[in-house]
Amino acid sequence: MKPQDFITTFTVDRSPQQVFSAVNNVRGWWSGTIEGDTDKLGAEFTYRYKNFHRSKQKVMELVHGKRVVWHVTDAELGSFSKKSEWIGTDIIFEIASKGAKTELRFTHKGLVPAFECYGDCSGAWGALINTNLRNLITTGKNQPDLFA
Repeated sequence: MKPQDFITTFTVDRSPQQVFSAVNNVRGWWSGTIEGDTDKLGAEFTYRYKNFHRSKQKVMELVHGKRVVWHVTDAELGSFSKKSEWIGTDIIFEIASKGAKTELRFTHKGLVPAFECYGDCSGAWGALINTNLRNLITTGKNQPDLFA
């Protein structure tokens, strides 16, 4: 049986380009501190959330209005014994027109139930994607720290 990656999907009344722009405004929806460019092919950026999480992502794909892929090249998940579980995983945003609406499908490929961090990480992703990113897309306003 194939491992189950974390996936969540939602649909909004916005264009694929508006969704793509919001995804790439990472500082506008991902609670924490981000250093580096997040919206250029080949760019690398570091994400930190307090002492709980640090990860480094490389932008591997950037297809305007359709797809964004980050590859996690380094990670330290502070509150877990297996601190490097994210290394080698991919964070994927797939954007598609669905009639007059746009669907965003988020996948953290490699974040599987066997991971020690799966419960906390999938819960955090669910909130960040379905609340913060969705609100950024629909309102155009940067979102506050969800976990403060």
